[in-house]
Parts: sequence; C-alpha cells; structure tokens
Amino acid sequence: MALKSYAVPVIYINQVAFDSKAPKIAVISTDVALDNTVRFSIINNKSLKVEFTGKVSHAQQLNEWAPGMLFYQADFSSIKTKGTYKLRVTIKGKSYTSDLFIIDDNALAKLTIPSIIHYYNKQRANTPQELAADSKVQLFGSTNTVDLRGGWCDASGDVSKYFSHLAYANYMSPQQIPLVTWSMINTSETAQNLLAKLGVKDSLDNEAIWGADYIMRSLSKDDYFYMTVFSYFNKDPNARRVVGLHANSVTTNEYQCAFREGGGMAIAALARIARWKKNGSFTSQQYLDGAKRAFAHLLINNTKYDDDGKENIIDDYCALMASVELWITTDSSIYRDEARKRARNLSKRIAAGGYFIADDKSRPFWHASDAGLPVIALCRYLKKENDAAYRDTALNTIKKALIYTLKVTNSVSNPFGYARQTFTYKNEIKEGFFIPHDNETGWWWQGENARLASLATAATVGGRLVFPAGSNSRIKDSLAVFASQQLSWILGCNPYNMCFMYQFGQHNVPYMHSSFGHGSERGGISNGITGRDGNGDGSGIDFKTSANGNEWRWTEQWLPHAAWFLQAVAATAEN
Repeated sequence: MALKSYAVPVIYINQVAFDSKAPKIAVISTDVALDNTVRFSIINNKSLKVEFTGKVSHAQQLNEWAPGMLFYQADFSSIKTKGTYKLRVTIKGKSYTSDLFIIDDNALAKLTIPSIIHYYNKQRANTPQELAADSKVQLFGSTNTVDLRGGWCDASGDVSKYFSHLAYANYMSPQQIPLVTWSMINTSETAQNLLAKLGVKDSLDNEAIWGADYIMRSLSKDDYFYMTVFSYFNKDPNARRVVGLHANSVTTNEYQCAFREGGGMAIAALARIARWKKNGSFTSQQYLDGAKRAFAHLLINNTKYDDDGKENIIDDYCALMASVELWITTDSSIYRDEARKRARNLSKRIAAGGYFIADDKSRPFWHASDAGLPVIALCRYLKKENDAAYRDTALNTIKKALIYTLKVTNSVSNPFGYARQTFTYKNEIKEGFFIPHDNETGWWWQGENARLASLATAATVGGRLVFPAGSNSRIKDSLAVFASQQLSWILGCNPYNMCFMYQFGQHNVPYMHSSFGHGSERGGISNGITGRDGNGDGSGIDFKTSANGNEWRWTEQWLPHAAWFLQAVAATAEN
C-alpha cells in the first residue's frame, strides 16, 4: 500500500512499551507546518493526570516517502515513572491522542520474551506428520535418507527448515536455525536473573536444547552440516528433501554448509551450549565433539562449499563466532589463533567511509537480516581476548562501525531514525533506507525487521565497550536513541502505524496460515516495510497485506526477526 497522506495529524508511537531508562520518542505528521507554540502531553491513562509536557521538535520532511508531509519528533525520554500512558497533542484547538503504551523497568523484556519463547515453541517441527517424514528424509539426487527430526519451521508461510538460504548469492546468506539457537543460549546466560524472575528460564533453555539437538542431527557422518530440509511448498510431508537451493526454489545436492551458510553459527551454538552440562537427545560432550568435528572439517573444506569458491565477510564473522565459542569452551590455542585471524580479517574490511567491505574488492557489506552480526562477533571475541594489542584492534573496528551506522542513519532527514545503509546498485555505491530489490539473489527482498533488531543489539552491546556513559552499563545517548528507535519501528512507530509483533499493540498484520497447523503466532515478528515495489534501488516505501501471493514480503513471520529482537531486548534490559 502506498504511504497515505492524511488531512489530520497522525501520531506514530511504539504501541507496546518503553523501558523506564530508555529514550522515548514518538513522531507526529501533519500536512501543515506547526508553530512553535505547539506542545504535547503525556497522560497517565489511569489517573488522567498530565505527567509531562514537551515541545515538538523542528519539522522534518521525508519526500522520498511522503511528499508534502511534515514530521515532528515528540521526545519524552525524561519520564521514568511506571504506568500506562498515551500521548496527546493539541493543534488549532483540536486534540489528537496516540495508542496506549507502557513505561516500566525492563518493560520490553518482561512483555515480549515470554511470547517469543511461545512463538518458537509453536514453530517446532514436531507434529506427527513432520516427525515421521523427517526421521527418514531423502537426500536430493539419492535414495539415501537421514534423520533430521526437530528444528523450527522457517516462517509462518514456509514449513521448510534452513541453516541458511540464498547461499548461491554468496553475499546475502542469512543465519537461521543456528542463529536462533545461539540467540537463545546467549539470552539465557546474559539475562538469567531476569528470566528467572519472569519464570521462563527453563522454557527458554529447553527451546535452546531443542535447537542444539536439531543441529546435531544435521551433522553428517562426514562432518558437514546439512543445510536445508525443503518442503517444496507441498502439503505432503513426504515430498521433503535435503537440498541446496538456487534461485526460484531450484534444488540441488549442494546441501553442505560453509561457515557462512549456517555452519559457523551451528558450531558456535553447540560449543556454547556444551558448557551448560545439560543433556537433550545428545549429551553435552556430544555437543562439544560435534562442534570440534565440524570446525576441523570446515577449516579444510570451507571454500569447496562456498558457492563461488571464495570466502567473504560472512565466512569471517560466522567463523569468528565458531572459533570464539570453541576457544571459550576449550581454552585451546588452535581456536584462539583462528579467532584472532578472523577478527583481524574483519578489522581489515573497514572501508575509509566506516562501512565493512564484503568481498576482496569494494562491495559494501549490507545485509537484510544480520547487519549487526560483524560487531556482535567482535564483541563476543572480546569476552575471551585479553591481549591488549588484539583488543585494541577489535575495539577500534567496533567503534568505526558504530560511528558509520550513526552517520549514515543521520545524514538525511530521518524522524523515525530508521537505520540506513550503504550498498551497491548497478555498480555504484549508494546509500538508502532499504536494500536494493535488484540484487545478487535475482528475487529476494523483504521487510528488514531482523536487520533493525540486529543493529539495535550491536549498538547496545558494542556501545558498552567503546562508547560507555555513566554507570549501569549505559551507552552514549546517540546510540541509545538509535537502538530504541529500531525497536520502536518494529513495535508500531513507523509510517504505517503497524506493530509487527503479532498480538501486540493495536495494529497487526493479517494472520498467515501454514501446513501442519503452523502459522502466525503470538510473539512472532513479520518481515515489515520495504522500499517501493518496482523500485530496483529500494527507494521509496511500501507495505502490502495483499499482493497476489507476494504479500509474504511484508507480512510473513520469519525466525531471524524474533531471534534478533530477543537479543536486542535482552541486551537493553537490566538483569
């Protein structure tokens, strides 16, 4: 749907919650300029008392999205009192009121983490039909079968199971089931006290072990991971095959995972969960042994599995995650040396402009799902690295990356604070809000809510290392505002007033049905907003709930969105 022009003012706001100590910003749009006497109020919904009154910011325009409209920010970050509120603005004697929202300590984590766990539990591929078919799923081009029971269905419209898809495109491989598993493990460890207070730590741990067990089943006897169990969008579970994917769902026998194709994050998840000393269908020792086997195999065979035969930045950050977790678990110099090599590679990839270079030439690294993962991998590395020289190099890389992120985001009028990016389009380096629709995949573009949450995570975790502010693990205001605005966009403070976390807020995308009783679930996050459909460079803005079967680009829930959101809210919460 095209972005509407409203004759009356519209208030765009996070429809769920703000953490007490976090920045709190709403956006007001009008078709006429507001004079400097216009103020807004924050009303306590229970007492109806005005808790805060503030002045709207200067006007900003977004002509690429909404020609002729004016946008004003309403900043009420100073309110820290718990309660349920609404924002009210009076213009020319008439009042306009926002949707309700909550302010509380750790509000986002308290409200959303239990539902995210629920979402993943419901996405388990554990119906009798799926378990029976996956216990003997056939390898593409062979009569051989393997047991790949478990895991999670990829999306509300796709019951396939992926370590990564888009491998053939080389620079766009997203991390899927292994990232979900690692995100759960990470959250369980970094927010354990908060999870215990919420009564959900055991549930999250069980979900993480469910993921680790699937990763172990996916480890072949030849020490590579099987990449994809593909449904062919067929309701018959016996149609499923273990495959590699090319464009337009063309399937192959290239189902071996490189580091960048899910292998690195799978190793990282197994090596990390092995430290729990908890057993699922496999023992903690088997998790560690599996991680070691797979890592040793990829040290020799990785470029054989990379579709173009060359490593790139995604191999670097995924192999860094793998080697760091093995180093932390074993304290072995083998993994230390590999981690240092990969961290050094990432540091060498920073361009003069501050963005990462994806290849061995000049292609900027841009990613619709995992844009924050290079910084997160370096932050994880610094949990173990104690050598001052190595630390300084990694910290400097994180600092440059975060400075670039703020610079590219704030270099144009951007009242919503949407994270912008640098990319290549038709061999030219450009900047924009959304990824180019004409890209190496030939077809894939979708809403980028995972990217936003990954960058919010990077800003928070990386910011604590290189831009700390005061006590209580705070980060400098510009990064805190950036992180908050990415999460607020997902939760409703966006030009379509759409809360993309299902059954939260006031406005959700329509329910999407899938096979075996799966589909949209509370706590799942839809893809979100894109550049204008038809604009190859990703310019403009679009969101559609009906598009002749292509509405999935905007409305479909996808595993990485909730995984990155989980990491982001766990990082911003005070444990």
